[in-house]
Amino acid sequence: MEKTLHNKIYLSIASSIKNSIDSGFDLDVELAEVYGLFSTPPNDKLGQIAFPCFSFSKTLRMGPPQISAKIAEGLKSSNNPYIKKINPTGPYLNFELNISELGKNVFSEILSGEFFKKQLLKDPPATLLEYSQPNTHKELHVGHMRNLCLGNTLSNLYKYTGHNFYGVTYPGDVGTHVAKCLWYLKKFSPEMPKNDEDKGSWLGNLYSTAHNKLESERGTETEESNRAELTKILKEIESGQGEYFDLWTETRVWSLNLMKKLYSWAGVEFDRWYFESEMDSPSVDLIKKYFDEGKLTKDQGAIGMDLSEDKLGFCLLLKSDGNGLYATKDVLLAQEKFKEFDIQKNLYIVDVRQSLHFKQVFKVLEKVGFEQAQSCHHIDYEFVEVPDGAMSSRKGNIVPLMDLIKNMEDTITKNYLEKYRGDWSDEEISSTARDIANGAIKYGMVRMDNNRKIVFEMNEWLKLDGESGPYLQYVYARINSLCNKLEFEKVNVASIDWSALEKNQEIKLAYQLTRFNDIVVDACLNHKTPLLTSYLYDTCKLFNSFYAECSVANAETPNSKNARLALSKATAETVKYGLSLLGVNSPGRM
Repeated sequence: MEKTLHNKIYLSIASSIKNSIDSGFDLDVELAEVYGLFSTPPNDKLGQIAFPCFSFSKTLRMGPPQISAKIAEGLKSSNNPYIKKINPTGPYLNFELNISELGKNVFSEILSGEFFKKQLLKDPPATLLEYSQPNTHKELHVGHMRNLCLGNTLSNLYKYTGHNFYGVTYPGDVGTHVAKCLWYLKKFSPEMPKNDEDKGSWLGNLYSTAHNKLESERGTETEESNRAELTKILKEIESGQGEYFDLWTETRVWSLNLMKKLYSWAGVEFDRWYFESEMDSPSVDLIKKYFDEGKLTKDQGAIGMDLSEDKLGFCLLLKSDGNGLYATKDVLLAQEKFKEFDIQKNLYIVDVRQSLHFKQVFKVLEKVGFEQAQSCHHIDYEFVEVPDGAMSSRKGNIVPLMDLIKNMEDTITKNYLEKYRGDWSDEEISSTARDIANGAIKYGMVRMDNNRKIVFEMNEWLKLDGESGPYLQYVYARINSLCNKLEFEKVNVASIDWSALEKNQEIKLAYQLTRFNDIVVDACLNHKTPLLTSYLYDTCKLFNSFYAECSVANAETPNSKNARLALSKATAETVKYGLSLLGVNSPGRM
């Protein structure tokens, strides 16, 4: 996917380099090629931008250091306003930037908000992302948040970069887990909570009890009757009639209400809720149709596709009893998405255990003639564990999500916010505790690379002095307080003398802010949320270093004070916008 040349600094310097190459070497290079080569010098004493010359060596039959020196010579007459000094170092051209131009052309855009509205990609494809597929009749736990937070962040990144974007969820509302839960509910009539809001969590606990009860009766005289009862339940649900279907209809709502409560807390909305039950019978009919057309094979009564030539084994699509599987439904669901939303790219966020499943599904789609099969992509991720190890809904050793959220908010209120009661309203204390808990969970879930496991430790994630969501929120609140105290709103941004920013800490922070959009684009296109979280963490550390070395309130001159105050405000706006892409609110004070 092609990026636009949206970075004013890169674009201006790239144009000057192109002109130097074209005239100095009689070579017509593409502006986009030059623009795309910029990097950061390993030592900030060399400058803020580095331009490598390796890619031109073969064409020009000249060593990169010689190319670098000749381009630098040609740039002397360019009078580029962004270039303060050129430092050729071996095969690299390093540029020290003119802070005045950054201020006039970049910081003013950050402060006005225009910087965050740029077109970053050329004709991005219409994209659909399926994420958050919790099962009804099971308890929501902290492990579910990795999928939800990753999906929410990628959704925000896709929207920010200009995609026509849709987010959908696909809860599992049918299957053996549902039958087990209904079996226990009907057979043992456990006492229900009186409060409807508690029924979803209670139902999840019931599933764990039912599973353990059935496991304990394996090998006994009741095992066969239990299995027959579970089969009866599944058939009634599929047929849409009977006492178990009625019970499923009622209890399903309890689970969905719990999901909606979580999504409301997380600030997540979906364009469409698909359900496994919705795909159940139609997907079986579709597979039978493909079999009648000779696209699938039958083996011992089961129908599927042999993918051994693709090293993917045999993809089972209909069991010998005529029932479908997850793959059966996913073959239909993929086609429904393209039809309903007219998309060009279909993404799935599902944990790493399903990697083979999706490879098989996509290959089946390709071989039955679904043209968009190549546009289906699985984004996998590793699990969330607690310090004691892996969690399991079946075993019941989970951290229930809504209980965790309440515990976190109570801990935040007690440890950080209770001292403000009286000065702050109860509502502000409550909303700030909610925002901090939200930030702790979301940042913690997306700051790790997808292929690494996450160990959830509440106290670590709530720290204000480490790499955590609350730390970033605290830095924002600190800057916000500073800007309010020094009355930034009275500063005339158009008249700021940005050249007053001379110290190394000021220059490093200033250049860091200009990189925001480039980081966001790379994080989106590579599905690498840690690129954004690391950027925000580094930005906050740079601000703290700047603030420690460069007094704002007691700056040496009025010009320095206004420039530093505006740089602080621009940092706050960048951090706030970055946190919003993680789905995190930035409290005005903490």
